[in-house]
Amino acid sequence: MQNKERYLTISQIDATIVKGPHQKELEDIGRKIAPLIRDINLIKIKNILSEDLGGIVENIGLDEDWSITLEFFPEVKIHISYFFYGDEFGDIESDLKILFSGKHVSWVPGEDLATYIDIFIDFLKRRIKNYEPVNQKYDKKSDLLLKVFKQRKSIFKLLEDKDIIELKSFLDAEVMKNSSQWRIKKEIFPEINIVILYSIRDEKLDISYYGKNLKNMESYHIELIAIFIINHILRFITIKNQEKKLPNICYMMFSRLFSKEKGWDYRNI
Repeated sequence: MQNKERYLTISQIDATIVKGPHQKELEDIGRKIAPLIRDINLIKIKNILSEDLGGIVENIGLDEDWSITLEFFPEVKIHISYFFYGDEFGDIESDLKILFSGKHVSWVPGEDLATYIDIFIDFLKRRIKNYEPVNQKYDKKSDLLLKVFKQRKSIFKLLEDKDIIELKSFLDAEVMKNSSQWRIKKEIFPEINIVILYSIRDEKLDISYYGKNLKNMESYHIELIAIFIINHILRFITIKNQEKKLPNICYMMFSRLFSKEKGWDYRNI
């Protein structure tokens, strides 16, 4: 049990006083998935996590029946807690609550967190029902991804040889560099890998995917997670270069909570 863990809501990360759109999005996800989870044996969920999704089932001390804990990145944890309230009044009541913890969780904006959870829940639902992905165009790049490449590629120039070990730990990824490129490989789910390449000479970004379980994932979803990894690399670069005047895109990678703590005027970035 993680008694000393500090848990945040997505509204706290968004630094909103009232319930924001990401909090409402997570509540909608909870309402939709709770009935499906209620009817599934916990052993089956544990098997799906082990084989397809990663994460662990544990109790985090909220009087929940159980929780799924995911590591989005090191020190960026997501806790999906399931509560079953019984059916003594004739209505079966259950609920999901989603909280966050970790030293770096407040760095990540609510949009990235909520979208990642939506991807995870969709993946879990399809594995429970044994449905195949609709889209499996892993060799195609969307306009969104190409736009991300264009916006973020120049920031990668700030990576240095001395960053390799620390970046590897920050991402929980394999990081390699030679005279021509950086190569960053991260296993995002069991047997599903994303490779991010940055060409030093051409100053270009590219990605590829591979793995035994790749076929189980929507191609658009894996592309979004690739963008989240690129975003997290920009967070690393920004924190390592705080003394420099950086492009606005760097500061846009952070949550409102973290921006306010750093004194960055997030309203103007």
